[in-house]
Amino acid sequence: MKRRQWLPALVLAVVLLGGGLLLLWRTGFFSSVGSLAEMRAYIDRFAPYSHLFYFLVQLLSVVAAPIPSNVTALAGAVLFGMWEAFLLTWLAVTAGSVLVFWLARALGQPFVERLVNQKLADKYLDLIRRKRDVFLTLVFLFPFFPDDVICILAGLTDIPLRRFVVIVLLTRPWGLLVSCALGGSALTIPLWGMVLLGLAGLAVFLVGMKYGDRWEEALLNRFRK
Repeated sequence: MKRRQWLPALVLAVVLLGGGLLLLWRTGFFSSVGSLAEMRAYIDRFAPYSHLFYFLVQLLSVVAAPIPSNVTALAGAVLFGMWEAFLLTWLAVTAGSVLVFWLARALGQPFVERLVNQKLADKYLDLIRRKRDVFLTLVFLFPFFPDDVICILAGLTDIPLRRFVVIVLLTRPWGLLVSCALGGSALTIPLWGMVLLGLAGLAVFLVGMKYGDRWEEALLNRFRK
């Protein structure tokens, strides 16, 4: 790509990555990310523009920083309600996914090398190129894959942008929907039900922490065959 063609993309990348991280740091985001109550208070500080800022945070969670979008989705649902927070999060995560895909495609390997660990790139890039749609769909559906990294790497492949957008729209929202449903208390559940759900969630979390890497490797090995 010629210099005049990639220069706007480079400027956009610098503004988003540098400016986004600086904004979050100066406004105290990283000190509040460990607590749902603090995250809720952080977002609420920006009223009457809290919806816009929440959207920006969710967008930056994909583009500029390792921000757990599920955690911020919980806080957003407490503030705005389930469906409002879900819609904002879905749109922001989709926009961020498409943006990093486009930046990777416009700026190429040098840009990706600054954002993605070489070990991760070696692990996933060939699979994305060979398995394409099926692999991307499974990656976005399973919670133990690095979704944002996969979006960046996909930009180095020949997958059409339109097809990538469709896959992201259909597969990335489900975990966000669960987080927003929990945060927004969309379901009325008795105390004993909450206890059972809490125990089940803890069990899933512990199993995922222990066996998630094995499941991921098993899927990767199956795709490599």
